[in-house]
Amino acid sequence: MNKPCGLHRRWIRNTLLVMVPLAVVCVLAVTASFAVYYYSDMEADLNYRAEVSSEFFSGYMNVDYNQYYESCATYAETFDERNCMELQFINANGKLVVSSYGPWAGKSPQTREIDEAMRQRRSRSYVGVDKNTGERIMSVSSPLIYSSGEVIGVLRFVTSTREMDLQIAKMAGISLLFCGVFIIVVLISTSYYIRSILIPLEEITKKAQRIANGSYGAQIETRYNDEIGMLAQTINEMSSQISQNEKMQTDFISSLSHELRTPLTAITGWGETLLSSEQLDPKETRRGMAIILREARRLTEMVEELLEFTRIQDGRMTLNIEQTDIRAEFEDTVFMYGSKLRQEGIALNYEENDDNIPEIPCDPQRMRQVFLNILDNAAKHGGEGGSIDTSIRLEAGGVIIRIRDHGPGIPEDEIPLVKKKFYKGSSKTRGSGIGLAVCDEIVAMHGGSLTLENAPGGGAMISIGLPLNQ
Repeated sequence: MNKPCGLHRRWIRNTLLVMVPLAVVCVLAVTASFAVYYYSDMEADLNYRAEVSSEFFSGYMNVDYNQYYESCATYAETFDERNCMELQFINANGKLVVSSYGPWAGKSPQTREIDEAMRQRRSRSYVGVDKNTGERIMSVSSPLIYSSGEVIGVLRFVTSTREMDLQIAKMAGISLLFCGVFIIVVLISTSYYIRSILIPLEEITKKAQRIANGSYGAQIETRYNDEIGMLAQTINEMSSQISQNEKMQTDFISSLSHELRTPLTAITGWGETLLSSEQLDPKETRRGMAIILREARRLTEMVEELLEFTRIQDGRMTLNIEQTDIRAEFEDTVFMYGSKLRQEGIALNYEENDDNIPEIPCDPQRMRQVFLNILDNAAKHGGEGGSIDTSIRLEAGGVIIRIRDHGPGIPEDEIPLVKKKFYKGSSKTRGSGIGLAVCDEIVAMHGGSLTLENAPGGGAMISIGLPLNQ
């Protein structure tokens, strides 16, 4: 897969962009620390030697110059550490007069600390390149002050920094090597870790592509109990949901085709019968026309349900809100529908109460549509129980409307799905499967809630909750 590989390379590149500069900074910091330590230590050592030697030679400041320089030469000749540093005596003119390296030690030095030491009458140091030899050196010059107060020259210790610079470079190399090894170890270990993420993601991506291409219901094996496992589980749930929705839509189309075919068949059959009959029997004609009218109304109701559903789906459904006596609207609907149910042998009971239910803001036409749809569902699915109970009450700061049938109820596993569009469940009753979805949407647009449950003692109950103020 290209994307995981690209992600892997991008991760390595970003890691290196952070770690390499950080490693360079660390190496520079360690090198600088060692350089400061070594150079400070060497400078302190040379300063100490220069001051001690200057104090030693202060006892010779009362003799004449010849004796003084002879003592300097003797001291230089017996200098024990000539292998690691040079001891020089330089006169007031900056000329090298005595050196521990012998009378031909070289040209007179030209470093700036010599003049500074004579001018400031205190020890001064220098680190840099010797112009005579081109070598990096460190030197310390201490003024030699005659008894009369005259500065007659400087005592100068000078040493090469070559060995010390090599040590510092070696330390920098060791630090750089350590940082390199550390970066490699981090890259290897984290590369293994990132691959442990990318490989499952690659599998998830392949399965997601299969689902996107139409393999609804395909499941991803979840082997990890972490964020990747949660992602796989979420995609599995999505796949199952899509598969279920696809099945529901297929069942809906099949059911709708059957629902439309039945009344159309009845209308067509009776129309052909009436037209082909040479002598129309008034009783038979009346019966046929009644069937045609009933089936035409059924078709009209289904078309209206579908139109309402498409308006909801497109967001074109609007409410005409006004202050409404919701008790009167519900009672009128129950009374009107009750007379129809009595003809079918179903008793529609209304529970009277003394609750003072105020007017609420709602669309009365839409709410009447909801009441009729739910009563019709109760008659279709629970009418065999012989009765339907209804009530309206003021509870918990809102209006609660309950409609209960005494039929077989709803299977527990279907209760969460009943309000979904196209869902008909195990019921064999005729219908499109979108009526409750439309009702639920209308109630939700009013800021209310519609819940379904199995009532104690049998049957299903739908409760509609409406707020007193939107």
